Amino acid sequence: MSGRTFSRRSLLASSATALGISVAGCSIGGGSNSGPTVGILEDRSGNFQLNGTSKWQATRLALEEINDDGGLLGEEIEIVDPDPQSDNSRYQELTEKLILQDQVDALWAGYSSATREAIRPIINENEQLYFYTTQYEGGVCDNTIFPVGATARQQLGIVTPYLADEFGDDIYIIAADYNFGQLSGDWVSVLAQENDYNIVGEEYIPLDETDFSSVINRIQDEDPDFIMSMLVGSNHENFYDQRATNEITDIPIGTSTTLAQGHEHIRYDPPALTNVYAGVSYMEEFGDQRDGENIVEDFYERWPDANYLNQEAQNNYFSVYLWAEAVEEAGTFDQQEVISVLEEGRDISAPSGELTLDGATHHMEHEMRVAVCDENHEISFTNNERIGPSFLRSEVEGGDGCNLKEQDKTTQYVPSDVYDV
Repeated sequence: MSGRTFSRRSLLASSATALGISVAGCSIGGGSNSGPTVGILEDRSGNFQLNGTSKWQATRLALEEINDDGGLLGEEIEIVDPDPQSDNSRYQELTEKLILQDQVDALWAGYSSATREAIRPIINENEQLYFYTTQYEGGVCDNTIFPVGATARQQLGIVTPYLADEFGDDIYIIAADYNFGQLSGDWVSVLAQENDYNIVGEEYIPLDETDFSSVINRIQDEDPDFIMSMLVGSNHENFYDQRATNEITDIPIGTSTTLAQGHEHIRYDPPALTNVYAGVSYMEEFGDQRDGENIVEDFYERWPDANYLNQEAQNNYFSVYLWAEAVEEAGTFDQQEVISVLEEGRDISAPSGELTLDGATHHMEHEMRVAVCDENHEISFTNNERIGPSFLRSEVEGGDGCNLKEQDKTTQYVPSDVYDV
C-alpha cells in the first residue's frame, strides 16, 4: 500500500523534479493543450446549485494550488468547467464534449445519483477516468469510476446504532421517493435486521412535496424513539421548519443528507434543526486534520463569497490530490496507467483525516462521525469510527466482493442483492 501526506508543499517538491520530462497523453488523447486537461461538471445553477457550487469551488481550488506550485509532471493543468445547470440532458452533452473534444484526462462530475447514472454509459463507453464525490447510496462497481464519497452503509452505519443506543429501538423512516432515498431506506432496514431494531413506519416522499403536515401527524401517532430521514432538495427542507412549528423537535432525527451538504443549520433559524444527528465524513466546522494546513481558511480566501465548505466539496478537494499523487507515481497522465496505480490502494491525508482508497472497489475507507446539532444550531462531533466499503468489499457476490483489479464490471449492486429487504 502506497501512501503519504499529499499537500501543496509536497507537490512543489515533486513537480520540480519532473521538469523537462516528456509525458504521454491520456488514453484517448492529450487534451487541447500539450499538458493535462481536467474536466469539472458541477452545478452552479439550477436545483442543485447549493451543493454543486462548493464542489466546483473546491475542485478549482485544489487544481489551482497544484498549478501555483509548478503544475503536475512539469505541466500546467488546463481546466474545462462549463456549468451543467442541474440538467441531466446537458450533463450528457457536456460529458461527451469533454471526453471527445476536450479529451480530458480526468473528470469530476455530478451531484445526484440520477446524474451519475445519466452519464455513466458515456463514461463506460469511453473508459473515462471519473471521480464521483457525492455521498451516495453505494454499490457502484465500475472499471473507471471512483465514487469517493461516503456510502449509505458508512453514513447510516455510524448514526443509526448511535441513536438506537441513546434513545431506543423504534424507528420511523422518511426518505425521498427515488433511487437514492429508496435504497437508503433499505439500508436502514438492513441495520434494523442486524441489530433487532423496529421499523414502526416507512414513507417515501415525492421530490416536489412541500407540505409535511400529514407525515408529521403519522409520526406523532407512532411515537418512534427516533426518525431516520433521507429527504433531499429544497422542497423537502420544509419538513424541518414544519417539525419545529408542530413542536416535535423532541423526537431525534438521524440522517445522511442534512447538515453536511446543505448546511441547513446555518440557513435556517433555531430550533428547526434541534436534535438532528447526521452520519458524516466531513463538515466545515470540523476544520482540517492535516498538519500545517487549513482548508477552510484557504477556501474562503479563494472564494470569499462562498456559502459553505460542504462534505462533497472536501471530497472533490482530496480526490484531486489523490489523482495527482497517482499521476506522479505513474509518471504519465495515461488514464489506464493512473487507474492501475490507484487500484494498488492509496493512503492520503485529507482535511477529514487519514483516509484509504480501497483499490479493488474504487471506494474509500472514511473516518466517519456523528454530527450533533443542538437547540442553538451549534455543531459538535462524536463517535469517530473508521468504516470501509464493506458492502462491495465483502458482502456482494456471495462474500467474494467486487474486485475491479481482477474483473471488469460496470454494475451497481443494491441491498436486495444480499439482504431480504
